[in-house]
Amino acid sequence: MKPLQKSALALAASSLLATAAFAQTAPAAEAPEASPITANVTVVNDYRYRGISQSNFQPAIQGGFDYAHESGFYIGNWNSSISWLSDSYSAAASNPKISAPVEMDFYAGFKKELIAPGFATDVGVLQYYYPISGSLDSSLNNTTARQRDANRQATAQNPNTTEAYVAQNFTIGPVTGFVKFSYALTNLFGFYNSAGSYYPDLTVNYDTGVWGLTLNGHVGYQYISNKVGNYDFSYMDYKLGVTKDFGGGLSANISYVGTDAKSVAGTPLYVSPTGNKNWGRDGYLISLTKTF
Repeated sequence: MKPLQKSALALAASSLLATAAFAQTAPAAEAPEASPITANVTVVNDYRYRGISQSNFQPAIQGGFDYAHESGFYIGNWNSSISWLSDSYSAAASNPKISAPVEMDFYAGFKKELIAPGFATDVGVLQYYYPISGSLDSSLNNTTARQRDANRQATAQNPNTTEAYVAQNFTIGPVTGFVKFSYALTNLFGFYNSAGSYYPDLTVNYDTGVWGLTLNGHVGYQYISNKVGNYDFSYMDYKLGVTKDFGGGLSANISYVGTDAKSVAGTPLYVSPTGNKNWGRDGYLISLTKTF
C-alpha cells in the first residue's frame, strides 16, 4: 500500500515569520513507512496461464494480497475465476455435476538481493487449490494408459497442485525481469502421472520512459512428464505486450499471447469439450489492474 503524502497548504495561513520560526524549531516531518501488505484486483478478457485459457476465452476477475517482511520472507494469496475444470470434468459421462469456478493460489518464500543491488533471488512454494463441488469418479483411474494420456481431465485426478520454484530477478537500468524454474512436486493440474513436470520461463520488461509505457516480453516451456505415444502435452508459450501506468496504482495492459501446443489427428490436445475450442490458440489479452 503506497504511503499518502499530506499537503502543506495549511501552512499558508501562518505568517512568514511564524513559518520561519517553526521551520527552525520543529523536526522535519518523516513520510509514513510503506505498508508490508499490498493488494491487487484485476479484470481481464481471458485468463491465460502459461498460455492456456483457464476461462474458455471468457472474462475473469482476479485479486490477491501479499505480505512482505523486511527480512525477505513473504506470503500471499491470489485468486481467479475459472471454467476449465467445470467444462472438462463435467464433460465426462461419469462426472456430470462437477463445479469448480475458482482457482486459489497460496504461496510463501524468501526474496533477497543476495548477489547485488537490483538482483533479488527468490525461492518459494506455491499451492494451487481448486474448491470442487461434486465428487470425482475414481473408477476412471482404471482406464488404459492411452485413454489417460489422451484426455487431460478424464481420469478423475485431483487438480490441486504443489510447485516449488526458484527465480533470479534483475534490474539493469530501464530493463527489469526474471528467469524462473518451477517444479511440480505433485501431479500437475489433473494430468495423470505428471509429478516431476517443470516450467522454466523468462520475463523481460523495458520502461520506455514515455507516457508511463513499459514493453513486456515473456517465453516459457511447460514440460509434462511421462507422455504416452503421440500424446505430448508439453509446449512453449509466449507473450508480447505493453503496460500503461496511470499512476495511483492503476495500470492497463494489452498483450498478444500464444502457444505451440500440439494436435493429434487434427484435434488440439488442450481443447474445450464444449465448442471444440483450442485453449492454446493465439489471442489478445486486455486487462486493468488496481494495486493498493
